[in-house]
Amino acid sequence: MTTADSVAAPSGSDAPPRPPGATEHLSAGRKRRRRRDNVRGWLYVAPFLIAFGLFLIWPTIYGLWMSFTGVSLARTNDEFIGLANWTEALGDPQVWSSLGNTAWFTVLSTIPLVAIAMGLAILVNLGLPGQWFWRLSFFMPFLLASTVISQFWVWMYNPELGLINEILSWFGLGGVAWLQDPNTAMLSVVITTVWWTIGFNFLLYLAALQNIPEHLYEAASLDGAGSWRKFASITLPQLAPITVLVLVLQLLNSLKVFDQIYQMTGGGPGGTTRPILLYIYEVGFTGYRMGYASAISYIYFFLIIAVSIVYMVISSRRSVKS
Repeated sequence: MTTADSVAAPSGSDAPPRPPGATEHLSAGRKRRRRRDNVRGWLYVAPFLIAFGLFLIWPTIYGLWMSFTGVSLARTNDEFIGLANWTEALGDPQVWSSLGNTAWFTVLSTIPLVAIAMGLAILVNLGLPGQWFWRLSFFMPFLLASTVISQFWVWMYNPELGLINEILSWFGLGGVAWLQDPNTAMLSVVITTVWWTIGFNFLLYLAALQNIPEHLYEAASLDGAGSWRKFASITLPQLAPITVLVLVLQLLNSLKVFDQIYQMTGGGPGGTTRPILLYIYEVGFTGYRMGYASAISYIYFFLIIAVSIVYMVISSRRSVKS
């Protein structure tokens, strides 16, 4: 028997010996099938890759280029001006006040959207009658469009005809210009946002609560633990992962606030509710300065990246210590 036959037909096997070159032929066939599978795979993902490149990658690159030019909607001149837009944006007080409004809105909205959502989920998880009704009530506003929510609350906040001032009048209290007063405008938008979006966080917490093993509570009861002890020692630790998720999602959503403020206050009164995205919109589509608006947007983008890196470093250090 030749060397090729001895390789093709192992000892103790009844299979007939493979002819010379069969192994190479099989290897070539596998390579062809692998190439064919790769081609099919790329064809399947090609529509997504094309859309991803056209609507995300290319606009990102082109927007960065625009930030170094004087391009405007009023003219087609897009001459390169270097860091002039960036320097102007860093010295623009409107940029910093808008960033401050965005940060203030984020703080005011994130805390109740995490704490209240957790509280509502715990109450429903206790076994309140009619759970389907509570779930529907808390989640239904989240399904509505921002325009519907904004118009609904604009009428609620109306100083003359609004329901909120009408209720205040029942207790002998004077009406409040909720959206026209700089002291209450941001708080009014926050209340609207909490009522509108809390249902999503509520469902996340409710799902997490229902996945907590029941035997943990049974063991705690046998040890004589009360309700508060169970909550502090079992419920809160078990909800820690979902709390981190809800907190991150809420921070991202709050930093992107635009719709409800644009529709309810337009950034007023006196710019006290104007977030950075609304200021970018005004600069680019009202002032026609697309290059300057691009520079502001990328400054904001890099600030978010910096905050994210700091958060990741802090979280990694905590996980290492634990």
